[in-house]
Amino acid sequence: MQLCFRLIPLCSALVLAGCAGLPSGGPKADVEYAITILHTNDHHGRFWKNRDGEYGMAARKTVVDQIRQEVAAAGGYSLLLDGGDVNTGVPESDLQDAVPDFRGMNLLGYDAMAVGNHEFDKPPVVLQMQRALATFPMLSANIYRDGKRMFEPYKIFNLGDVRVAVMGLTTEDTQKMVHPDNIRNVEFRSVQTEAAKVVPELRSKADIVIAATHMGHYENGMHGTQAPGDVELARAVKGLDMVVGGHTQNPACMKAENVLDRAYVPGSACKPDQQNGTWIMQAHEWGKYVGRADFTFKNGEFKLVKYTLVPINLKRPVKGADGKTTLVNYGPEIAESPEMLQLLKPFQEFGQQKLMVEVGSSDARLEGDRTLVRAQPAALGVMIGRSMMEKIKADFAVVNAGGVRDSLPAGKITYKDVLTVHPFGNTIAVVDFSGKEALDYLAAVAKMTVGSGAFPQFAGIRLEIEKGVVVKASVGGKPIDPAATYRIAINNFVASGGDGYPKVTAHPSYRDTGFVDADVLRAYIAANSPLKAADYAPGDQVVRR
Repeated sequence: MQLCFRLIPLCSALVLAGCAGLPSGGPKADVEYAITILHTNDHHGRFWKNRDGEYGMAARKTVVDQIRQEVAAAGGYSLLLDGGDVNTGVPESDLQDAVPDFRGMNLLGYDAMAVGNHEFDKPPVVLQMQRALATFPMLSANIYRDGKRMFEPYKIFNLGDVRVAVMGLTTEDTQKMVHPDNIRNVEFRSVQTEAAKVVPELRSKADIVIAATHMGHYENGMHGTQAPGDVELARAVKGLDMVVGGHTQNPACMKAENVLDRAYVPGSACKPDQQNGTWIMQAHEWGKYVGRADFTFKNGEFKLVKYTLVPINLKRPVKGADGKTTLVNYGPEIAESPEMLQLLKPFQEFGQQKLMVEVGSSDARLEGDRTLVRAQPAALGVMIGRSMMEKIKADFAVVNAGGVRDSLPAGKITYKDVLTVHPFGNTIAVVDFSGKEALDYLAAVAKMTVGSGAFPQFAGIRLEIEKGVVVKASVGGKPIDPAATYRIAINNFVASGGDGYPKVTAHPSYRDTGFVDADVLRAYIAANSPLKAADYAPGDQVVRR
């Protein structure tokens, strides 16, 4: 007999929760059913809380358990869904192939997840292991291998008398976002075409149809050079009641029709998007929130009663009377589940031990002292930029000096040394600019103040800057052509306007790759050791007058 949600031992306790696979006679006329959909997305290895005590699966479990108990006590039913990208984020998880994350999801009692593009970051044997480890289905209707669907396309759950179908969909961009060796003989077919086939089938089998997707929520469907996302899906395919999404890693909270609230504050009201009668929801990233959508279902009508993004110990800086800044929770402090801590602590400790492993060596110190990197071109800045460029095949890179927190030593380099340089877990982002846009961007960057964290380091480009104005700029030995296209590598902090940089996240070509800067640098050091510090000397790459 199948277990229910981990809160109750047996499916005989149907009053508390619904289970998949049990027979249902269908909903009764004039009876109102309360159904709560809980959702997360883009976990990216954050099984443990961060240094400020934010998020983490232990606090998430406390919240999920409380909501389930509340819903069940009121006679309602619930499902816990995820929008994909469990993999690729922090070293402790990446070193262990996300085993702690999937085990944590098992303990949390996830009912299903969409397959994300980062599920293909490692060799197929790792994905095979993760699928075997997960006690819930990984769903995708549009991924084919050797002409057959690679994953279950959907799962049907019986919540009391109500049949709920959950279909999975994965961004078509996965084909160009992962290593070709990891997706040999794998196709990522049109999500709209596949959904148009599957949804009519589900409407004949279920009362409610939900899509768990990893495709992205693009404001008013403006997906630019990216593959179509949730808005476009809802507009093109009728019959979807709800989309639980991921990939763009933003709260899908709307200021007005087709206008995204880009300044959403944790704990404030969130109005989810609605397109063509379909609700669209996304809970930012990393387990920062648990999305909670409370619905009623009566006589065929699926009605949203209340929607909340529950912040998981997210904090804000507050300056006290003494002038000191402290971090204060946006909401009440959420206790961590002892059961989850017991499960995950050995993985966290093992990951920490692994940080002392040697990853490479250098014949001389690569200077990252703030007095240097925030004032002049530095070899470490060049090397970081080259590692980013190589990873995403960019034409040049811009590195904010504030993202370089220490030097790399001469001699042995450990993983801990790398994380000391890059402690923030920033990810590498890419933008395809026209030459004119690139020059405009460089014009703004060149004005960044010497001595500040915004001061730029560069790789792959030669610049002459006079009094803060770019007078010459060349890539590959040729002046930047305003009509050509150039791929630029930056980190997601800079891309979002951090350190006063131009915000580029709304650019049609913008993409956060999810590759963590420390992991990218580590791989580069390992591949190029022993490093010769002189190879990264900036010379006259950037001349300021």
